[in-house]
Amino acid sequence: MRTPPIPTRPRPRLRPGDTVPARTLTPVAGPPLAVPDPGRAVHVQFRRFAGCPVCNLHLRSVARRHDEIERAGIREVVFFHSPAEELREHVAHLPFAVVADPGKEAYAEFGVEAHRRALLDPRGWPGIVRGVLAAAAELLRGRGGLPAAAQPHGRTGLPADFLVAPDGRITAVKYGEHVDDQWSVDELLAHAAATGPDRP
Repeated sequence: MRTPPIPTRPRPRLRPGDTVPARTLTPVAGPPLAVPDPGRAVHVQFRRFAGCPVCNLHLRSVARRHDEIERAGIREVVFFHSPAEELREHVAHLPFAVVADPGKEAYAEFGVEAHRRALLDPRGWPGIVRGVLAAAAELLRGRGGLPAAAQPHGRTGLPADFLVAPDGRITAVKYGEHVDDQWSVDELLAHAAATGPDRP
């Protein structure tokens, strides 16, 4: 497997009110999509590597409530820093767009970093245990797959969440402090309700 290029240094962290430049993304499955989306808000998630147990467990919780998220006027877009061919088998069941970013260009643009505290922070350990147990159960059922043994960008990536309005403004942001530190679906829906089009 070709080693991805070394990513550029992350830019400073984005804040509510900052603007995301328009772009067209190509998911690992499905048609290209625009971010921002002129018709609805976009929840941009940055996850870790293909097969990451904590990421998979979290994304299953998002998939279970995907209809509710869409009814709230939100489109899900998830980035992983793995190649598309490696990522595809791990996310084929998800009902939303997943984008491969093996060069971590988007991670750098959004200021999303990696740090050893991703795994060393004790607040993330329960999520790691739950994720590993859930992954093991899937393997016993003959579903899922193990992540690649070698991860060119390591295993210390930190998650991040951005809510992007149709005009490209970021209305809410979360930079995770450990591997399992991301918005829940309830938090996402609360941010969308607080910053929606009928809000000042």
